[in-house]
Parts: sequence; C-alpha cells; structure tokens
Amino acid sequence: MTDDSVLVVGGGIAGLALSRALRQRGVPASVAERSATPASGGLAINLPGNAVSALAALGLRDGLESLGRPVRRREYRGARGRLLFAVDEDAFWDSEARPRCVRRVDLLALLDDGPEALASRRSSTVESVRLKQSGAEVAFDDGGTEPHGFVAGADGVHSVVRATVFGGEGVRTAVLSTASWRFMAPNPGIDCWTVWTGPTGVILLIPVDGDEVYGYASATGGGSVGADPGWLHTTFRGFAAPIPEVVDMVLRQPESLYHSPVEEVRISEWSRGRCVLLGDAAHATAPVWAQGAALAMEDAIVLADLLAGGDWDTVGARYEEHRRDRVTHVQAMTDRFSRLAGVPPWIRDLVTPVMGPRSYRATYGPLRRPVSTGG
Repeated sequence: MTDDSVLVVGGGIAGLALSRALRQRGVPASVAERSATPASGGLAINLPGNAVSALAALGLRDGLESLGRPVRRREYRGARGRLLFAVDEDAFWDSEARPRCVRRVDLLALLDDGPEALASRRSSTVESVRLKQSGAEVAFDDGGTEPHGFVAGADGVHSVVRATVFGGEGVRTAVLSTASWRFMAPNPGIDCWTVWTGPTGVILLIPVDGDEVYGYASATGGGSVGADPGWLHTTFRGFAAPIPEVVDMVLRQPESLYHSPVEEVRISEWSRGRCVLLGDAAHATAPVWAQGAALAMEDAIVLADLLAGGDWDTVGARYEEHRRDRVTHVQAMTDRFSRLAGVPPWIRDLVTPVMGPRSYRATYGPLRRPVSTGG
C-alpha cells in the first residue's frame, strides 16, 4: 500500500464494515488483523433495527435474511418469571428493519464476503501508529513500517491505535457489571428475546434458530461475576423455569461457556490528524441496548462517505461532528438502564412496567433515523 491509501486496523465487525464501505466507494484500503481466524467468543449477537439498517446500507440485506432468526418481541421478566413489560419489535421497527439474532461468525463472514475482501486483508499486528503531516507511519510486529494516508483504528476495547496516538487507555468497568458469561444452549422453548432480572444477576436468552438459544448473564449494580462457572448456579438457581435447567445444561458442557470483562470506553476525542477511532476502540458500551455492532457499522458508513468525499485533513473533525451526539445518547441510556437494574428488586419490579417501555422508546426512537453525512 502507498501513502494515499487507508489502513484499517482490526478485522472485527467495525473493521470489516469499513473495508466493505470503502470498496463500495472506490477508496483504496487494506485491513490489518492479527488473528488468522475470527474470534468466536461473542458466540451470537442481537442486531437491533439500526444494525439491520446499516447492513442494508452495506448491501447485505439479502444475505442477512438467510442468517439466524428474526426477533419480533421482547419480554422483560422478574426472577420468578413475572412479565414486567413486553415490546412488539415488529411494530416498532417495521419489516424493513426487523431485529435479528445471528451467530457472530456468520455476521463476520457476511461482512468479509468476496475475493476483493480477501485480497485487502493481511495477517499482521500493528505495534504503533505515528502521525505525520500527510498521514501516518505504521509499525508492524515483523519490524517493517509503512506510510498510509489515513489510519482507522477499529481494533477494539484495548486498541493499539488509541494507546499510541491518543495516549491512555480510556477504559472503565461498566456500570451494569464487571464481567459476563456467554453461551449457546439447546432452546428450552423460548420464542422471543427474553430477559430475567433478579436480586444480583440478569440473564438473557435469545433464539438463534429453532434449536439453540444465545445466552448472556451478568451481575446488576456493578456486581462482580466470578470466573468460576459455579457463579451461574449460585446466582440463578432460584430463578423461574427454564433458567435453572438451562444453567445446569451449560455447566455440564463448560466448553460452551465464555467469560469476559464488561468494559466501556469513554474518551473525549476520536480523531487526531489523519487518524480516527471507530467501534469499540472509540466508544465500547455495555450491551444493555445491543449497540456495539450497530454503532460500529454506522461509524463505518459515515467515515467511508467522508473519506470518499476527499479533504482527508478534515475528515476526523467532521466524523466526530456526525457521530458524537448519537453515541452519547446511547451511552447515557445505557447508564440509565444499568442503574435501574441495580436498584432493590422490589423497587425495580414496581417501576419497570412504567419506566421500561419509556426507556425502550426513548433509546431506540432516535436510532430509527438513518445515519447520514448530508446536511
């Protein structure tokens, strides 16, 4: 590559979405990804309506329809199974942006489809990025360096690009919980997105197809989540069916379990010179509203539009101008609902039937507006 090209650092959802959007617009780019194969720790992913709209903008609507299962309804329940409130997602988003749950590896393959995508990828680890007047000098783990006209850091929560260009980590523990457990399990009869919240834990099950559900479990009120799988049994044994049965099933197959910290990134700037951050590298947020992939793909579309328009010296500032308000809205609504989940159960179960639907509409309402660089 030459110094008139874009280097995308990171081959996850944000990086692959940006690479695809740049190819659509004829902007030369390459993707540097240290892992030879996609990470599977996320297992599956819930795509709310704005994520589905972003995939359509990337030309992937038809491909998405062949993956996973649509999410037509949400149910929020107490630990004993009482329905606190429900949302008709079909009615809220309509059929053009119907939410969907898919396996993460399938989504990555969808974004990475085609010979042009393969040709633009390289198995390399970026060790540092040094800004220059007309771009950046990028150092790799093999000792080599390359000039690039623009660098996009899509390398996740612990971003090397953020650390070497912007300084400091900017990482914090989420308000909701310190860590989470994720898993796939046989479907016990769940037919919609369903979450149960108890005194110290919250657990979510979403059908991925007719046979399996994706599960996500964490603490509430910033509580700790033990790295020993026994935490799941201790926390959820008193919950209503089918939660204890599902937990018992996954504990008999510990290889299906994935434990990870729940970390957020809150920083004051996402751009400096001809370098920007996108996705989790810029604004990782606890998955309360399932906005990680959605915001990352929106970032990619906006950034690609701006890069295709030229004047790369001002792209960073314009990118932040277009994206900051939307991301800040999601962060604020994430913190608000996380605090609600952490109040004493009797208060939470009393106010959630009223506050829950309001929070859902207040969060997702503005996100129904498509992203744009116009006006």
